[in-house]
Amino acid sequence: MPQRIAVLTGDIIDSRRIADSRRLHDVLDDTLEHLASHHDGRYERFRGDGFQLAMPTAEAALDVAVALRAALVMHGEAQRWDARVAVAVGADAWRPDTPLAAADGPVFVASGQGLDALDDEAHLALALVDAPEDAGLALLIRYVDELIDGWSRHAAEIAHLRLWHDESQQALAERLGIRQPSVHKRLRTARWALLADTLAFFRSRLAKEGPSS
Repeated sequence: MPQRIAVLTGDIIDSRRIADSRRLHDVLDDTLEHLASHHDGRYERFRGDGFQLAMPTAEAALDVAVALRAALVMHGEAQRWDARVAVAVGADAWRPDTPLAAADGPVFVASGQGLDALDDEAHLALALVDAPEDAGLALLIRYVDELIDGWSRHAAEIAHLRLWHDESQQALAERLGIRQPSVHKRLRTARWALLADTLAFFRSRLAKEGPSS
């Protein structure tokens, strides 16, 4: 019986220009493994710099996309690392014990088509398979995408930490070995308050979407 799932399909931006490809792939694998484990999902990599992640917790789809891109940006040292990610959410018969290579349901198709449709200026997309197109959601996706595109490594790092740890600024400062005012500045630079509210909106919206909504 179909259940609502999220599928993220993506690839590394300008991967052929990245010198330390082994380290990049290690970071990508570690990040995808962590996200898949945390959300009871499954991931696979293909064509070297391509990847796909499917998970039954559809409402967390945007949080996962942002966490993935934040991890890449924060680890890119000599060069900026980032990814194009197309997210699709909807009803599908896929189960986490099924290999992704064999999955061809509507959500997988929509995610793959979304990635193909991304141009050089857009690095994030969202498709709701069971709902009509929504210009307001598309605008918010553009906002999140451009926000991430503007992150420095420090901004990405603090956003990544905040996504995983609901802690005070002082606790985050202790994790990073810096002073609390520096954490405050980095959170402001990352536009964390606006991003957190936007992600909360998407969690609520995606939890309500579906054939019966």
